[in-house]
Amino acid sequence: MSLHTETIGSGPRIVLVHGFTQNCRCWEPLASLLAVDHEVVLVDAPGHGQSFHDEVDLVEAGRLILEAAGSRPGTFVGYSMGARMLLHAALCESVLSESVPPVVLGDSVIERLVLIGATGGLETETDRIARRQSDEELASALEAQGLGSFLDRWLAMPMFASLSAESASREARLGNRAAGLAASLRHCGTGTQKPLWDRLHELVLPVSVVVGTEDKKFGPLASRLVSAIGDNAALVEISGGHAVHLESPELLLPRLASHPTPSLRPPKVRRHE
Repeated sequence: MSLHTETIGSGPRIVLVHGFTQNCRCWEPLASLLAVDHEVVLVDAPGHGQSFHDEVDLVEAGRLILEAAGSRPGTFVGYSMGARMLLHAALCESVLSESVPPVVLGDSVIERLVLIGATGGLETETDRIARRQSDEELASALEAQGLGSFLDRWLAMPMFASLSAESASREARLGNRAAGLAASLRHCGTGTQKPLWDRLHELVLPVSVVVGTEDKKFGPLASRLVSAIGDNAALVEISGGHAVHLESPELLLPRLASHPTPSLRPPKVRRHE
């Protein structure tokens, strides 16, 4: 069973992949604004919305997103967890397990990558273990408390303080399943991710790294992502906090609707024995 997708509008394609506890409905009103002159494909990530595949890891999640999006090239936009999934999708030629057919970067349907509130991963095993333990506690609390209580706790975190009740999309988030979200924490949480920092230079497509000006944690990470990727990456700072796509969709809109083409390095020749 493929991941659930919804498609609106027509024109150049933009694929939107949400973050943890969100789903495709949370992209409103940005999706409607984009759909005026774009084909917008909204993907429910594994374990979220109407998608299942609850227990897949980030590598498989990236593959499933590419599969669900179809073969038409376009701009792929990912927020937080969704950004990490798309990083794996874009690097999937050598990240994917040997049992999965490789996708050659030059033939990828990802023409341009937009990463919002993203990270290349935690670098030390100590930090990853601590994060996995923290996420396990969250997953257990989610299963014990139920979805509604967990969302109240999640949205009360300081990183979401700048979201209004409307932009937080709590009602849309209630369309998720507690079991799916708990599995996502355990299998796609940041602590499960092998650090990708030393592979980011392999990305040869245009990359926009978006961060809110008030996002103190992810601001330095955004700058580091751009530096690690190289000349084909651009830093985009938008007034707001961590979830700028929810808080300020009208400010993000022109950054997605435009199609910048940073100078690209020639793709490396890959040899397969």
